[in-house]
Amino acid sequence: MDDAQSPMEGTSEELFALANAIAAVTGGSVAVEDLDRRVLAYSALPDQRIDELRRRGILERRVPDQAEQPAQYREVLAAPGVMRLPTLAEDELPRAAVAIRAGDLPLGTIWAIEGPDGLDPAGERAMRDGARLAALHILRRRSAQELELRAREDGLRDALHGGGRTADLRYALGLPERPRLVLVGLTPLRLPADEPPSVVRLAAAAARHWAAVHGEAAVAAVGRTVYVLLAEVGPAAARRLAEQAVAALGPSGGGLVRAAVSRPAEDLEAVPALRAEVDDVLRVISADPGCAAVASLTDVHARVLLAKVADELARRPELRHPAVEAMLAHDREHRTEYARSVAAWLDAVGSVATAAERVGVHPNTLKYRLRRAGQLFGLDLEHPDDRLSAWLQLRLAL
Repeated sequence: MDDAQSPMEGTSEELFALANAIAAVTGGSVAVEDLDRRVLAYSALPDQRIDELRRRGILERRVPDQAEQPAQYREVLAAPGVMRLPTLAEDELPRAAVAIRAGDLPLGTIWAIEGPDGLDPAGERAMRDGARLAALHILRRRSAQELELRAREDGLRDALHGGGRTADLRYALGLPERPRLVLVGLTPLRLPADEPPSVVRLAAAAARHWAAVHGEAAVAAVGRTVYVLLAEVGPAAARRLAEQAVAALGPSGGGLVRAAVSRPAEDLEAVPALRAEVDDVLRVISADPGCAAVASLTDVHARVLLAKVADELARRPELRHPAVEAMLAHDREHRTEYARSVAAWLDAVGSVATAAERVGVHPNTLKYRLRRAGQLFGLDLEHPDDRLSAWLQLRLAL
């Protein structure tokens, strides 16, 4: 038990001293727990009464699950004072428990194994007083953690926009001089236009999730995306964390969640470029329910490239292939299918039989349409550059 009898990382040492003080009066091992039944602190007096369940809780940092446990915790949190509880297993020693509260806000519980003679009035007073003191320590630590999280959030937001001095950002984010960085982006699957975005819920849930699974992560919401900056985490580990986040945040985010994982970088000045990469990937995978829930640029490179081409063609219409524009206009006006037939032939890498089957016509009909497309619109399908240009535009238009 030597390993377990030192203060746990992230837990106030005062809580350990408080557990010892209560145990000295009650005569049995004392554990201070949060609302998720994690053991925040425990007593370590040499002559304290203890059982195997408590030992396991200390070693595992969490109370082992038992079938009737949730009901007991609900009773303790609802009770105004100290409760004595029945044992749930043959080898379990009797326990007393009290809720830790700040006003009406529940913060956790204190559990004391009763001494050989049970819990006397002095032991009850020690537990009640201990609960009040524990509430102060937990609130104080929570406030410090919230300030630290806010500083990281502001630092990440500045880094995403390329602002702030590198040294200041590194300090705010708690990073070493040459950190290994990976940026993860989370966004809801795109919703119909008449539904409100669920980014607010997602951002709140994401902050709680990452604080629990990777306490050093910086989390910030910008627009409809929640960004998470991970330091000293490789791409494979970052992807696993992103997959866990998608699974955990889907329901709390108000729907299905998509995640993009950037390439690694070793410079905070690269964060805006990582953000652009993540945004490109999210744009593709959040618009298609059939896409993988988690992706990197390598996974969807072709689709990102097509999206960029579409942006440029929309921004500069003069770059569009005039023959393709004329063919599309002709099809709309005359209800012909030249564009669809040419696109099928290009998709089939020049196989007339395959393209005809896809379009649902005879191969001779397809050959005729290809020939007429050249005659009517001046589309040169013999030249590779024209074929590529036509395919890109048709791929985006159809």
